Formats: sequence, structure tokens, C-alpha cells
Amino acid sequence: MLDYKLLEALAAVVECGGFERAGVALGLSQSAVSQRIKALEVRLGQPVLVRGPALAPTPAGRRLLNHFQQVQLLERDLRRALPTLDSSSPRLRIAVNADSLATWWAAAVGRLCQEEGLLIDLVVEDQDVGLKRLRDGDVAACLCATPQPIAGARSVALGTMTYHPLATPAYREHFLPAGPTPGAFRHAPAIVYGPHDQLQHRFLAQCGYRGAFPFHLCPSSEGFMRLARAGMGYGMMPLMQAEEWVTRGELVSIAPGQVLEVPLHWHFWRHSGELIERLTAALNRVQLR
Repeated sequence: MLDYKLLEALAAVVECGGFERAGVALGLSQSAVSQRIKALEVRLGQPVLVRGPALAPTPAGRRLLNHFQQVQLLERDLRRALPTLDSSSPRLRIAVNADSLATWWAAAVGRLCQEEGLLIDLVVEDQDVGLKRLRDGDVAACLCATPQPIAGARSVALGTMTYHPLATPAYREHFLPAGPTPGAFRHAPAIVYGPHDQLQHRFLAQCGYRGAFPFHLCPSSEGFMRLARAGMGYGMMPLMQAEEWVTRGELVSIAPGQVLEVPLHWHFWRHSGELIERLTAALNRVQLR
């Protein structure tokens, strides 16, 4: 049988990004955390962490992390049924895309967190790559654009977020006076959320342009909006985030009628317990647009 204190140490090292910070989180010395990881590796007969160049779990370590996430959720259900076992608050580590976090996420989960005493560790990740976090055992659930679940997990369709190519009227007049043409896209600065963000590329391909384009890189949903409102570029934004400024006329579409529909799917491990089921039900009540 596994010693779950050893698995707890492994999860802390991966989540905190190092032995010293994991020790602080667990109330242990760095040496004690290291000894627990070594004991786990001796027990398995193989390493659970790659020490360099960047700290990361090995395939065996990822399997253990996946197992530990599910055990934590099941234990939480047991504590709910038998509250004298433990009074600690449940905690979930979840990967969420920045646009969902900036718009509908908090309203969807806020009441459940209050009722359950649930604490959430949010990992902000692009909707196209969040599933890798779940596969690696780094999170218990994630929002993702991919409908197909990984082995041992479930996927629930939540709806679609609609993205519009928005910029200031002055920006559109200056950079796209003749409309969204390939020649204009070649020189008009865009705003891209991060290196994995493909929304801009998909929009341009939809408009018939597949070449290079200048862009600002801004890994902040709020900052993204501020850059657009300052006239620095155009970007793909969900209407629920930009509606106020669109209504005021501060932001306009650079290609009226052109939008991108991005489906969102909620992925989580099977047999994760009642808490995940209630969280899934809360998310299912969200009306995306």
C-alpha cells in the first residue's frame, strides 16, 4: 500500500515548484520533503521527479499524482459523511482559461465554494492546452476546447464562447481603412494572449490571410482589454467581457460579421466524488455567449 504522506510531498513539490516551497506549504524542512520523495522512489524502484533542467514529474510520478488527486476528492466525500474524521476545508486545483476567469467563472462557482467551504487553486491556462495539466496529474479538472476526454476522465460540454475581433474606431480607421484585407493584416498590430493562443491565427485564416503579422504579447485578460482600448492593437475578445465598451462605441469590430465560436468542455477524473459532481452541475447552469 502507498504511504499518502509521500504522495502529499510529491504533489506539494510539483504544485509549489520546488522542495523548499513545498516544505513551507507542508510545515516541514526542505530536507524532510526530500527524504519523503526519496522514500517514495525507493518504494517504487524508479524516479518520480525529473530534477533538471526544470522540475517535473516522470510518467510514474504523473500516475501517482492522478491517483492522489482522486483519493483526495473521495476522502473529502468521506469527511462530509463522517465529519468527525477531519474538519479541514476541501481544496481543488483547476486549470481555467483567462477569459472564463475574467467573465463567468466566479459567479458560477461562488455559491458552491461558500456552501462547501471549498478552496480552489486556479491555474490560468489557455483553453487549447489546459488538458495537458490534467493528463500530467497537475490538476483535478480543467476547462478545455477539446471535447475528447483522456483515459480515465470524463468530458462535459458547457457551451460556446463567441469571440469578436475588436479595436478602437481610430485604430480601425488608421490600420484598416479599406476593411479586413490581407494587405492590412500584414501591418496591423494584433494583441495575442500567449504563445499557445491560436485565436488570432484562426481568425486571420477565416479571413483568408495566413501570413505573418505584428503582435503584442499580453498574458493578462484585463491587460489585453486595456491594450485594445488604448488603441495598441486589435484582439479576439468574448462579447460578455467587452460588451460595456462595445455599447459605448469605444470598441468596434474590425470585421463585422466575423466571429469565432470556441466550445468549452469541462474535464475531470472519473470517480472523483460528489464534490466534483456538484461543481459540474453548477458549471452546467452557466449560459455562455
